[in-house]
Amino acid sequence: MTRSGRSFDPTGMPPLPAGPTVDYSLARRASIVALKRGTLATTDVCDAHPELMRAAKNIGEPLDAPCPICSHSTLRKVRYVYGDGLKHNNGRVVYPPEWLKELSGKHDEFTCYAVEVCIDCGWNHLLRADSAGRRFVSDGTPDKQRKRG
Repeated sequence: MTRSGRSFDPTGMPPLPAGPTVDYSLARRASIVALKRGTLATTDVCDAHPELMRAAKNIGEPLDAPCPICSHSTLRKVRYVYGDGLKHNNGRVVYPPEWLKELSGKHDEFTCYAVEVCIDCGWNHLLRADSAGRRFVSDGTPDKQRKRG
């Protein structure tokens, strides 16, 4: 078991070589608290774009947690990739998940955004943004900063 209390999942995909990551869990928590306090309306957080809803419904990865708004077990994770070098793949949904590994081997740098979406109530929130590509090595250090031996 890891220090976080979560055990390793051998059925999941191994982590890809990636660079810096931005985690949006504090912003997610703040939105949920503001909603519960009444300073934020449900319509402000349950406003998923129709294309995001379609992607979540058809190819989103199911999440084990219930939706923080409606408590239904219809929470999905959708990944999108953005980067100057991606050309026609810029802004596309990552499907199947193995495609991310292929992109990482072909492009120097891009960002993969993971969004959670409830297909019942429309809740959506950015979970994380991962930098990936050939520029980064498996330890997350940019290639040009590694010591040459």
